[in-house]
Amino acid sequence: MNHAPLRTPFVPGLLLLLLLLALFSAPVGAQGFDKFELWQGETKLRGANIWLRVVVPELDGDEFLGNGHVGPPYTQEDFDRLATLGANWVNVSGPGLYTMTPPYRLDEKVQAEWDRLLALIAKADLFAVISLRTGPGRSDFTFYRDGAGNWFDRKLLIETVWTEQAAQDAWVAMWRHTAERYRKHAVVVGYDLMTEPNAPGALLEIWEPNEFMAQHAGTLYDWNRLYPRISRAVREVDPDTPILIGAMGWSAVAWLPSLEPTGDSRTVYVVHQYEPQDSYTHQGPDGRHRYPGRFDADHDGEPEPVDRAWLNRLLNPVDQFEKLHGVPVAVNEFGVQRWVPGGAVFLKDLMALFEQRGMNHALWMFSPSWPPARNNDEFDLLHGPDANHHAEVESNALVQAIREGWRHNRIRPSTVGK
Repeated sequence: MNHAPLRTPFVPGLLLLLLLLALFSAPVGAQGFDKFELWQGETKLRGANIWLRVVVPELDGDEFLGNGHVGPPYTQEDFDRLATLGANWVNVSGPGLYTMTPPYRLDEKVQAEWDRLLALIAKADLFAVISLRTGPGRSDFTFYRDGAGNWFDRKLLIETVWTEQAAQDAWVAMWRHTAERYRKHAVVVGYDLMTEPNAPGALLEIWEPNEFMAQHAGTLYDWNRLYPRISRAVREVDPDTPILIGAMGWSAVAWLPSLEPTGDSRTVYVVHQYEPQDSYTHQGPDGRHRYPGRFDADHDGEPEPVDRAWLNRLLNPVDQFEKLHGVPVAVNEFGVQRWVPGGAVFLKDLMALFEQRGMNHALWMFSPSWPPARNNDEFDLLHGPDANHHAEVESNALVQAIREGWRHNRIRPSTVGK
């Protein structure tokens, strides 16, 4: 019998097995998983924001936000609970890795907190987006600027990122460093370059995009001038992780058309949706406007029906932007104060409209279990709709709306590529 070398069909099968084992043991973002696919097609990411800032001891003491450098403190149990509620995405709205005042440099304590948070989020089997609220020339107090000189010292209000070239240059450098550090992180699926760019309204009291562009296009106030530079810096060190960009005007839907796509093929454009804000979502515990209802939501002096059809029309700029530019749009902030009448129906209708458009969506916000910070609970839906109640309500319509919206999640870091 001729004993020729054995050429068994089992060899290709063995190779296939080895390839599969390599694939399944590879980190998220490696073979078989493209993070940008999470932002395309149907809705795949549904979750909530968390908020953090650098602690100011003379203002915060050592309890309100904890006694660390960044607060409030989030724990593993907090993220595990968020996952149990059904979320698969945490939009981490927090401080940038560089200092807010010159000389602009790496804040190693902030960086350490980002490292810690991302490790906790990964262990909870959640995806994360890094959304930088602050950085060179911008403090978190820009979001509460009406309180300057009232409940906080005016010196804490830092907004020179819109007036000083050095601050903008440092913001670019900060993002280059951030992207280089986290480009291979398994659960980081996006970089939001700045949370709610706000120069037009905050510094110039201009509320209409056309008016702003006519007067200030191309100046330091113009976010459209800065974010292409940041995007290029990110791509110099990280060609893959999706970039998220929101418009000026606090990223409101109405300002989305003023965004100019960068041409980067892995960029997602984002909006924040709180409208009708003054007359409904932020009306306070004494508000009387109910959703659905009839009231003046567009400030024209005349009441109109405010319902799902009204919200659908509000999102028309999203449809037009996607059609015009062929890019994905997501909403990484939306919400309603917990005591607002009809809030649960409002959330259900909004999430349904996002789903129709294939928009990933993140609710504002998910609070930590840290008690002092949680007392500020306007958007803590787990506390229920009673403004005078400041503890968790096991079952309420708001929580049911969240669970209903998040139950459609099918993908998590542990399942991608498999």
